[in-house]
Amino acid sequence: MKKITLYSKRQSNSAQNSFEVVTPQSPPSALQSILIRFRPTDQWFFFGLGIILTSVLTSAIILIIHQAFFPTTKLTQADIDQAVLHTLQTKDLPSRSAKAAQMILPSVVRIQGYGIDPDRPKDGEKEISTGTGVVIMEDGTILTNLHVTQGASKLIVTFFDGSKSPAIVTAVQANNDLAVLKPEKIPDDLPPATLGTSNQVVAGDEVVVVGFPFGIGPSVSAGVVSGLNREFQGKDGPLMRGLIQFDAAANPGNSGGPLINLSGEVIGIVTAILNPTSAKTFIGIGFAATIESAGSAVGIPPF
Repeated sequence: MKKITLYSKRQSNSAQNSFEVVTPQSPPSALQSILIRFRPTDQWFFFGLGIILTSVLTSAIILIIHQAFFPTTKLTQADIDQAVLHTLQTKDLPSRSAKAAQMILPSVVRIQGYGIDPDRPKDGEKEISTGTGVVIMEDGTILTNLHVTQGASKLIVTFFDGSKSPAIVTAVQANNDLAVLKPEKIPDDLPPATLGTSNQVVAGDEVVVVGFPFGIGPSVSAGVVSGLNREFQGKDGPLMRGLIQFDAAANPGNSGGPLINLSGEVIGIVTAILNPTSAKTFIGIGFAATIESAGSAVGIPPF
């Protein structure tokens, strides 16, 4: 009879695969317990936070060191005066007249009148007058002299940017030799001039004239107010009253241009020059209608 095996020293493969040997481990530390609770993304958060705190601490240390070794010095009035004096001595600054002219230049226009010269009708239509005007409203409304526009069948306005436009007379004030023009089209963002007042003007105040003498320009000349409330009557013209007398150079072509103060504000419209000789050139006496008189020609109330 064959014996039945009751015990074997060999374990089956299934038995070996069913059990694992567990090696006892020590309990995790407090830091490990904290790290176990956080995902990898949480660890990146603490890493970034550490960088931020380090940067803040570094900046604070740098600021403290800077304040300790490079204290801020409070400027005194003497320091400011010395800096201004140094600038005046070492820099070429623009004159007050130049700054005033720069403010008004974009608003100054050249006006050319075309028509038939009665003395030479066979020549046909040609330029018979030239003068200056100043834009005083955002819609392009222009102030000039009436004598610049008289006799012309067509008026052409040239703006500061070089563009041109036909224009028509919309109002006149003959007793002050003033006319109001409206161009058919205007440049984009055309700036109107700033209107001032002649009420505070006194003899000796510096003034600037901008215009197109003999068609050349825009040209700038500077001088002073020579007198106020003057009267003038040109050949076959009206007697004009309340004029500003000035000595800034003005010649034919300046007519209708602005007379401005050193703030760049229009205080008058150049109207005439006085020359007792037969020459039509400037000898030191010019006249301008006050801006108050000119403003009434376009319905602007007194300032």
